[in-house]
Amino acid sequence: MSQIVSRFLSYVSLDTQSCPDQSQVPSTQKQLVLARTLAKELKEMGAQEVTVSEHGYVYAAIPASEGREHAPVLGFVAHMDTSPALSGTNVKPRVILGYDGGDICLNENLGIWLKTADFPELTAYKGQDLITADGTTLLGADDKAGVAEIMTMAEYFLSHPEEPHGPIRIAFTPDEEVGRGTDFFDVGTFGAQVAYTVDGGMLGELEYENFNAASGKVKIHGASIHPGSAKGRMKNALLIAMEFQSLLPAFQNPMYTEGYEGFYHLDQMDGTVEEARMEYIIRDHDRQKFEEKKKFFASAASFLNEKYGPETVTIQVEDTYYNMKEVIQDHMELIDRAKEAMEELDITPIVTPIRGGTDGARLSFMGIPCPNLCTGGHNFHGKYEFVCVQSMERIAELLIRIAGKFGDEDRG
Repeated sequence: MSQIVSRFLSYVSLDTQSCPDQSQVPSTQKQLVLARTLAKELKEMGAQEVTVSEHGYVYAAIPASEGREHAPVLGFVAHMDTSPALSGTNVKPRVILGYDGGDICLNENLGIWLKTADFPELTAYKGQDLITADGTTLLGADDKAGVAEIMTMAEYFLSHPEEPHGPIRIAFTPDEEVGRGTDFFDVGTFGAQVAYTVDGGMLGELEYENFNAASGKVKIHGASIHPGSAKGRMKNALLIAMEFQSLLPAFQNPMYTEGYEGFYHLDQMDGTVEEARMEYIIRDHDRQKFEEKKKFFASAASFLNEKYGPETVTIQVEDTYYNMKEVIQDHMELIDRAKEAMEELDITPIVTPIRGGTDGARLSFMGIPCPNLCTGGHNFHGKYEFVCVQSMERIAELLIRIAGKFGDEDRG
């Protein structure tokens, strides 16, 4: 078993699921277990300035090789938490050696299969080694594959001090999956001038565009009256909530969008006749269209308040992050170097917009331009998640190659 696989299996054995309903960071104390584990490993490797902050952020430094001390300080970032969408407790990973190209039975007792008909990208991995969970939990490749790849890169440089590279900084963050991964990120402690998150998908993915993002909370204030005497008096919050949703463009919905197309996504809904609540995420790559979406969202509430009375519908819209392209377009050398490194390793660069966000989006606006690199995983946030071993190994090589380019005296 390769070292990167051993690391990955060790990390996914720890439940680090974050929780959206908690205001503190980290939102779950169990994330600190992995944070301390990583800090201990980094110290044992010989990394310097290893710290775990009170909020669970792990920071470490790898000194530059001799003569490369003045190269730009390069950072690598991954997040430790897993998505609240599916349990991360008692993950039972399965290593499939020499995948045969067919359907994969994840759980015979429950009849759960990873089928090529549903996930045709599976067939591209015939002959390679895959890791899945058992169909009852997510796997955690998002983003423990990224963590394992960064740790493997760190160990390589620390055990090969002769290998040319500039100063390297590492950060592992909590709570990325619940949108708070950089709330307490210490830019000064991190110390990098530029960075990459390692939080993408299949081998070759390279991303420097992401959604502009906002959360939208809607509260409907109804009036509950006995249905036998409700005429002209009842105001059914549940029906008004349904009406609010019907006012939004039907095809600006994740079910119907791709590429650069934005959407309104109703993520949660509950209530009674008296009161109903809805939670949305609002997304668009284009900043102007993003602003228009938020205005339209507000206009739907205004329309219903005119119809049913003032304060029937109240909304709260908060921006979450913005498209990192606004920052990265002035630092395209980050993209050029990553593409060059991929091509040198016979990896085909796949430059695509992220239909989501990463810690790198917020870090870019905090002064650290930070595009996103692949991890080798697929089907994140669900029971069909898998990662390719050979992809993880090559991505660790990719990180080493990219770091070497920042240590190049001719380009420093």
